[in-house]
Amino acid sequence: MKQKIQAKDIWLLVAQALLLSFIMLSPGLISYISSRDGGMVTQALWISAFWLGPMVGVYLLNFYLFIPLLWFRNRFWLFGIANVVLIILSNLHLISNDISNLPNYVQVGFSSFVMISFLLCLMAIGIALSIRYMMRRSERKQKEVEAELAWLKNQINPHFLFNTLNNISSLAQIDADETQEAIIQLSDLLRYAMYETNKPKVRLDGEVEFMRNYIDLMKLRCNEMTTVNSQFTIHNSQLEVAPLLFISLIENAFKHGVNSNAPATIDISLEQQDDMLVFNCDNTNNPKPTKDRSGSGIGLKNTRRRLDLLYPGRYTWEQAITPENIYHVKISIRL
Repeated sequence: MKQKIQAKDIWLLVAQALLLSFIMLSPGLISYISSRDGGMVTQALWISAFWLGPMVGVYLLNFYLFIPLLWFRNRFWLFGIANVVLIILSNLHLISNDISNLPNYVQVGFSSFVMISFLLCLMAIGIALSIRYMMRRSERKQKEVEAELAWLKNQINPHFLFNTLNNISSLAQIDADETQEAIIQLSDLLRYAMYETNKPKVRLDGEVEFMRNYIDLMKLRCNEMTTVNSQFTIHNSQLEVAPLLFISLIENAFKHGVNSNAPATIDISLEQQDDMLVFNCDNTNNPKPTKDRSGSGIGLKNTRRRLDLLYPGRYTWEQAITPENIYHVKISIRL
């Protein structure tokens, strides 16, 4: 299967071209600065091409051909033979020189230069291998991160779906009209979760609308003893954030804060200022009995893990139970 050329591949090629061009042109540039003599500059460039050209050619062929097609496919013998042939051919202009009639000291000096050229070619192979291995490790790490993020998000989707269905099921026994409206809201939630969150990031206005609908559906499980306040202050709705990032926290607030036999308060807010996004969620602390294992912290762990992967070093997490018995969570993210 043909691999799609990505922007990072083009940038890598440009960076390598600039670096290798600088290496090849440096002698000529130094000669120009020191002498301002066009003839000496030309001579310096020819010498550079003569001695450094083989190293550059060996590096490029290994980086773009031999390492991907031979080394990474465990064809080590073929990789070695190909490079031996390549180094010999690259230095043929040096090896083919007849220096037998030259003085011994010249022969020794020339042979030393040939050996240096061979060593430079070997060094170029080593550099190409090192860069390729670093790139491969980075790509594998990126794929692992993407796979883990996909898994974490998939844990969220069925989680809130099952809880919302339970809420609607309870409502169906009380009010058919409200049940129909709730089903429409759930349909909007599912449409957003299925079609809008396939991207790494979504617009803030879409995420806020999703949270509003979700909070409305979660209110279905509350009686008159529960007060729910929500506030969303967004100055730039086109900013983007990871999808469904705060849903588990909202769900936990309702699941562990609402008690049908005691007063409860849930306060949810999301505020955006410049590139900072601050989410606050406070709820009366009404912990469930030990035997009730529903929602046993998986959502919080998933949220924390997603933040670690998506916003490393760019978020803060506050979590505490206040003296007033309020469970408090605050997340600040630099987008």
